Amino acid sequence: MPQASPRYISKLTRQTYALILAGGRGSRLHELTEWRAKPALHFGGQYRIIDFPLSNCVNSGVRRVGVVTQYKSHSLIRHLSRGWGHFKKELGESVEILPASQRFSDDWYQGTADAVLQNIDIIKEERPKYVMVLAGDHIYQMDYAGLLAAHAESGAEMTCCCIEVPVAEAANRFGVMQVDEQDRIVNFTEKPAVPKALPQDPESCLASMGNYVFNTDFLFEQLQQDGRNGESDHDFGKDIIPAIIEQHQVMAYRFSSAVNETQAYWRDVGTLDSYWAANMDLLAPAPELNMYDDQWPIWTFQQQLPPSKYIFDDDNRRGIAIDSMVSGGCIVSGAQIRRSVLFNEVRVCSYSEVEDSVLLPDVVVQRNVRLRKTIIDSGCEVPEGMVIGYNHDHDRRRGFRISPNGVVLVTKKMLGMPCGTE
Repeated sequence: MPQASPRYISKLTRQTYALILAGGRGSRLHELTEWRAKPALHFGGQYRIIDFPLSNCVNSGVRRVGVVTQYKSHSLIRHLSRGWGHFKKELGESVEILPASQRFSDDWYQGTADAVLQNIDIIKEERPKYVMVLAGDHIYQMDYAGLLAAHAESGAEMTCCCIEVPVAEAANRFGVMQVDEQDRIVNFTEKPAVPKALPQDPESCLASMGNYVFNTDFLFEQLQQDGRNGESDHDFGKDIIPAIIEQHQVMAYRFSSAVNETQAYWRDVGTLDSYWAANMDLLAPAPELNMYDDQWPIWTFQQQLPPSKYIFDDDNRRGIAIDSMVSGGCIVSGAQIRRSVLFNEVRVCSYSEVEDSVLLPDVVVQRNVRLRKTIIDSGCEVPEGMVIGYNHDHDRRRGFRISPNGVVLVTKKMLGMPCGTE
């Protein structure tokens, strides 16, 4: 990767406007996104998924950001207003919320490219030299300054971030590209059933991360041309990239660790299994995703909560948490927590056992409950004596959802509780 001076990178970031696409439903997460957009989903004990691309922007020096929202965006907009509304426009920085508003069409956003096109007037007002289009629903830490430097020095009109993933994982999930010796993209297929493997590694392929950098004038030209095409799905992966790679210089930028140039941590938490696994990744003694790095903080809205508390020390009633993350406001009352993530204000009552589980905010686990490999949605109250995750046939009969890898999802509706916006 070209090495640019800090002054050069600082200039690039100031000339860049970032547009985060955060309107997706996340249908493969099933009931977990029934009342919230995928980027608003809780992650890692106290964060939301949207906090990761936003923190990447701020830490990289890209401080003009628009967040495009659409599907069930109430909790997302509320979070953005509370946690990201402190930027000063007069100082050349802002995080603006851009809900679907039909300014240029009678339709809502029809695809990723259309979502950008419908906000083209807002981008023009910022007069950026570069526009960075980012997915709002992935977990990773990335310095976008290196991406911008590589884009500028290559002379590309567009640069697409990519990462190596197993072929089986990419099938029907990610855009897959082939590149030449200079990493120029020569082929791009959106979510192929049979991805083309890397020449040097038949088990892996080069997948798009959904993050792009465009020269601004080139982006506008392609969006307007695509907008006039009645046969297009108006999507970057399906339509824009395949249409331009032959006649224009479109480069791939391989996402790697800033420490040792190995492949960096990146997860699309778009399924129940991947969401559960990414939360479990954080419990490793030295996790690949280091949220304790004070040089690259993850910013979010922080409630004013008391510290977590563990009470009772009897032989059969001891409040403990082992290999776990327990957030503010939690009370572990004579219960045992192992290899689990507890979000804010979770209560776990006496004689209960929680293993390999993710408990979202405001969950109450009553006495003598046993949970294993579960995701308990926010606001759930698990009744006394209930056992979940030990017998999947029993779990299914009670209406709980079982993922392909055996993760059990429990929501308020499944427990017969009133549900609605969180």
